[in-house]
Amino acid sequence: MNVLITGGSGLIGRRLAASLVAEGHMVTILSRDPQRVTGLPAGVRAVAWDGRSAAGWQPEADAADAIVNLAGASIKGEGFLPSRWTPKRKQLILDSRVQAGQAVMEALRAAPPKPRTLLQASAVGYYGPRGAEPVAEDAAAGSDFLAGVCQQWEASTQEAESLSVRRVVLRTGLPLTLEGGAFPLLVLPFRLFAGGWFGNGRQYYPWIHIEDYLAALRFLLTTEHTKGAFNITAPYPLPNREFAATLGRVLRRPSWLPAPRFALELALGEVSTVVLDGQRAVPMRLLQSGFNFTFPELGPALQDLLQARG
Repeated sequence: MNVLITGGSGLIGRRLAASLVAEGHMVTILSRDPQRVTGLPAGVRAVAWDGRSAAGWQPEADAADAIVNLAGASIKGEGFLPSRWTPKRKQLILDSRVQAGQAVMEALRAAPPKPRTLLQASAVGYYGPRGAEPVAEDAAAGSDFLAGVCQQWEASTQEAESLSVRRVVLRTGLPLTLEGGAFPLLVLPFRLFAGGWFGNGRQYYPWIHIEDYLAALRFLLTTEHTKGAFNITAPYPLPNREFAATLGRVLRRPSWLPAPRFALELALGEVSTVVLDGQRAVPMRLLQSGFNFTFPELGPALQDLLQARG
């Protein structure tokens, strides 16, 4: 299979590209500055795009069997600590996703033979804060900022379905990997013997081990009967208090020092909703489609990621 990945120079894109090449697929990633993209796995090539149009990469779209649209500015920001959601940053988060989707649609309309499959990134933030209510893919959208971003993100490529392209929407939870993203931020206080839960600790964290995440994407790329929205999360999300307790046990560190809600809101502003609110998202459609998780429960997932490192 010839797979084209937008946002392919990021953490998830690189890992996905490497796993696809290892299975014998051909992979091209799109980058705004391909000359600066180094360390790609053998067999993966980088092509320039502007993130807004099909200019310069239409031939790659014409040759693709599948497109994976992961492009979008980081919700957390580029630094180790989260960046505040200023009006300018909010606009960047939204525009980078919608414009990437519009670019993909421009390429799909022009492609003579259409790619068979489009995987469209989204997030469980689509559902908004939901408390302890189990949330499957048929749940209604939320109404906060992240829910609005996810709705417009998904809508940016909806037209692909009318072009007879099989479209799968990836409503992703928290991928657990020490290579980047939010998980290292969660681990650091525990390593410093200052770990605990956030706020009241009752908010659910829909997590997924990075290897299950990548396996789910490969499964959805190659399983022809799948289409529509899928929660890309492990089957057993936990409240933050239980997540923290499990993390502390695996690291052999205490987990009794909570971060009060007011302190997080003061330090982070609106972005604090990422850790203070959550969704008990469950991967109902993945399970019904026959996908098997290697790490369905948090304890073994954390042991695999952390125990060897101590």
